[in-house]
Amino acid sequence: MKYEEVTRKIIGCAMKVHSTLGNGFQEVIYQRALAIEMGKQDLLFQRELEMTIFYEGFEIGTRRVDFFVEDKIMVELKALTKLEDVHLAQAMNYCQAYNLPTGLLINFGAKSLEFKRVYNVNHQDNKEYKKNSQH
Repeated sequence: MKYEEVTRKIIGCAMKVHSTLGNGFQEVIYQRALAIEMGKQDLLFQRELEMTIFYEGFEIGTRRVDFFVEDKIMVELKALTKLEDVHLAQAMNYCQAYNLPTGLLINFGAKSLEFKRVYNVNHQDNKEYKKNSQH
């Protein structure tokens, strides 16, 4: 996948944060620690970036994304005991609404770090991915 190297670096940063802090803190604590780790890995990012939400090419509002990394990847953080399908669907919907190719959903609240890569199959960067997944 196109952004695998960057998402791998982000996940590595999240693993370091989780192994250092463990679970049980509020989301903002993990967000601050992850910002430090991503800075150490020379990842370019913006925190709490207000992004435009699109519907069929029209701007319909804005929402803050936890992290926007390397001008391509949305990162949504959670601090829940368990990720639910609704959280994954939400992250996928955000990728489409922001018109981004890929994103990460990272949960620091479980005993082991949980993460999911999400893709916007309608994004230009993922046309090959869509073709290959239909075989």
